[in-house]
Amino acid sequence: MVTTRRKTKSGVLIVDDDMQIRRLLARYLAAEGYEVWLAENGEEALYQASLHQPNVIVLDLAMPVMDGFAALQRLREWYTAPVIILSATDQEREKVRALDLGADDYLTKPFGQAELSARVRAALRRADRLSKNEDRNGAVVQIEDVTIDMGARIVKRGGREVHLTRTEYDLLRMMASNANKVLTHRQLLQTVWGPEYGEETEYLRTFVKQLRRKLEADPSRPKHILTEPGVGYRFITD
Repeated sequence: MVTTRRKTKSGVLIVDDDMQIRRLLARYLAAEGYEVWLAENGEEALYQASLHQPNVIVLDLAMPVMDGFAALQRLREWYTAPVIILSATDQEREKVRALDLGADDYLTKPFGQAELSARVRAALRRADRLSKNEDRNGAVVQIEDVTIDMGARIVKRGGREVHLTRTEYDLLRMMASNANKVLTHRQLLQTVWGPEYGEETEYLRTFVKQLRRKLEADPSRPKHILTEPGVGYRFITD
């Protein structure tokens, strides 16, 4: 564990097989006031995550023993806090695969330490907003066999609860709260991910695809989560 003289505010687990990157990021984030733990592969990441319950995990993809994709899949069986992916590739299919598995953000190497710190802060704000603002007004949206209980944060389809990740639920809540309105890519990204976002439209494509798969009767021909080409998305309740 990396310690700091400043007051600790949140815990971050850094997972990367490059020792220099681990140490560099650890020193920087510790100086920012975070409590930091380190792991050099996916297998060790699972152990450290279960032991320390970090508020955020920064996870590299290309690692020995267990790569980041496998680790992310295992983590999402029980770990609900944000995961930020680090990768040396900027290929969209890699981003989409990571987002499909439950990543919240994706940062391509090389990157600036200040940018990573900003992404960590944004992830923590999103998680904090979700925990504090639980939509306690009790609103319930019913669309055919899908029920969205915003007070309880429970989504059901055909009477059975549908498992959604935090980000999937936050995106669905944003759209359902603005039913039948067109929401732009930028509106959705800045509301769900944070004000630093606005151009990461592949995030939206991936999460909308997941929501359609879980909620639409025919995901290839959605009736409720509709694409407005070049603009954004519309959630239809009629």
